[in-house]
Amino acid sequence: VQLQASGGGLVQAGGSLRLSCEASLQTFSIYVMGWFRQAPGKEREFVAAIRRSGGSTIYADPVKGRFTISSDNAKNSVNLQMNSLKSEDTAVYYCAAGPRLSPRAMDYAYWGQGTLVTVSS
Repeated sequence: VQLQASGGGLVQAGGSLRLSCEASLQTFSIYVMGWFRQAPGKEREFVAAIRRSGGSTIYADPVKGRFTISSDNAKNSVNLQMNSLKSEDTAVYYCAAGPRLSPRAMDYAYWGQGTLVTVSS
C-alpha cells in the first residue's frame, strides 16, 4: 500500500490549507487513516485520525476546533482541513493508515512521504 500526500505549502497565520492523502489500493487492513506531523527538532506527533467505516474521529488537543479530518471512501483518500493556522503548526505532515483508531504512531502500518506546511507569522 502506498500513500500519496499533497496540499502542503506556505500560508500566513490565520489562513487555511487542505491536505489530501490517497491510498494506492483498497485493503481491509486500512480501517483507519490519520495524520501526524513533525516540526524541526521535535518528535513526530499525532494530529488526527478517522475510522473509514462509521466516521469516528480523534484529534490532538492543539488542533481541536481548528482542524477537520474527513474520509472519501470512494476515492480511498482522507483530507485534513486546517483552519486558523498558527506558526506552531509548521511541520512536515505525514499521512498514515492502519487497522486501529489510535493516536500512537506504532499502530499505523503504512506511511506517506510527508508534505511540508509552513505558517508564517
